[in-house]
Amino acid sequence: MSALREQGAAPTTPGGMIRARTDGTDQLIAADEPLAGLQVRSGSAVPGAIALPALLALVRRVRRTGQPASRTILSVDEGYPVTAMAFVTPEGEGTAIELSQWHRGEESAAELPVPDALLHHLAEAEILLDDAQRVIVADVRAADLADLAAALETGRGRYWTDFVTIDRVSDLMTARQGPLHWRLLDDAPFTVEGSVRNWRARILPRAQGGFALLALPEVIEALPPSAQPAEAKPEEAEAQPGWNRLLGRDLAPALRQPIARIIANAETIRTRLAGPLAEEYASYARDIADAGRHLMSLIEDLADLEAVEAPGFAPAPDHIDLADCARRAAGILSVRAQERGITLVTPESGAHVPAIGEFRRVLQVLLNLVTNAIRYSPEGTTVTLGVGLDQRGAWIAVQDEGRGLTAEQAERVFEKFERLGRSGDGGTGLGLYISRHLARAMGGDLVVTSAAGEGARFELTLPPDRTA
Repeated sequence: MSALREQGAAPTTPGGMIRARTDGTDQLIAADEPLAGLQVRSGSAVPGAIALPALLALVRRVRRTGQPASRTILSVDEGYPVTAMAFVTPEGEGTAIELSQWHRGEESAAELPVPDALLHHLAEAEILLDDAQRVIVADVRAADLADLAAALETGRGRYWTDFVTIDRVSDLMTARQGPLHWRLLDDAPFTVEGSVRNWRARILPRAQGGFALLALPEVIEALPPSAQPAEAKPEEAEAQPGWNRLLGRDLAPALRQPIARIIANAETIRTRLAGPLAEEYASYARDIADAGRHLMSLIEDLADLEAVEAPGFAPAPDHIDLADCARRAAGILSVRAQERGITLVTPESGAHVPAIGEFRRVLQVLLNLVTNAIRYSPEGTTVTLGVGLDQRGAWIAVQDEGRGLTAEQAERVFEKFERLGRSGDGGTGLGLYISRHLARAMGGDLVVTSAAGEGARFELTLPPDRTA
């Protein structure tokens, strides 16, 4: 480990292996280049908090379980994708990290794109665009983008490029009517009046048509350990039998790459990037992309299924606030709700319900519940997120105004692969099954109360935080 960087630069170790160490608080205390440099460029330091969310999630799991684990790490370095294979083992109170197959640049972008879920999590503004890149609705979360939020609210129907200054293509755009093709603007750096930070635009084609524009800060601060997105898929249960272990651990990583390329290529055809195309063939390409997304969703659900059914699975006992979790979940899904004309009602800003549970797992459950409520509720209705504390513990409930469930459906809704007769909605029938497993693993439960024609109320209970 002599080549490890404590302060200042150090070369990559011989043979292409990059080594690093963490302490008992998951701080990166030593690292070879190029990991050390990426730490600094991402707003952290050596020693300092691990700036790669996926690597931090893996380190936390290894330290918690005492078992070695490996996975592919995806990140972004100055706008360029970075991929590496990480192998982490326990070492003293911390861990030892070995990274191999480190790639940075366009080749990595084509082969292993940064997951959309992580980009949505890191974005500080999300703008829904039509096929011509005109603004439909915006969800702006950064305080220094308040002026942009106000301008977008009054400027719906205008091109999004009217509201920002795009650095690398401004001269080209002056000679055109409207913005450039979305692929030329994807990952473009831009600035916004009223914000001192530099931004990048990430443009994601949507299955329903149009685009989601994500505003990502150039330097992303490392997230606190309790706020990591649900990236890690536990692999430690070597003795776990069954087909789902084989798919989740061994096949899922191999399947993600080709399926992601199928989706990307289908979207390229659909958006006519390669040239003019008959409408019927563009429609075929959209069907291919939709099928690819459904298959990718199934793969991710199966990987999560492996995690929750693994012997010894135990989420981290974080100190969380259920009211804050409710507001975060609603914020992430606000654009989707606005598309369907659904109003999300959240706890007031002063409401607090302290509880014990793993933050990212609680957020995962809530996102599943709210997504279902939006998907199956009539347009123009309300989905309410309520919180409370009683003799059962701390609770958070998601209430919709849909057609509800019969008593027989309410008994079946948490079963594995249960769809209640629905098809073609993009679901896998695993979300509620996984969510209940997570709730019970955290010492709580997930139940539903409903009656046909009266909507459904899903309630997550957790142990209360008596120390808060």
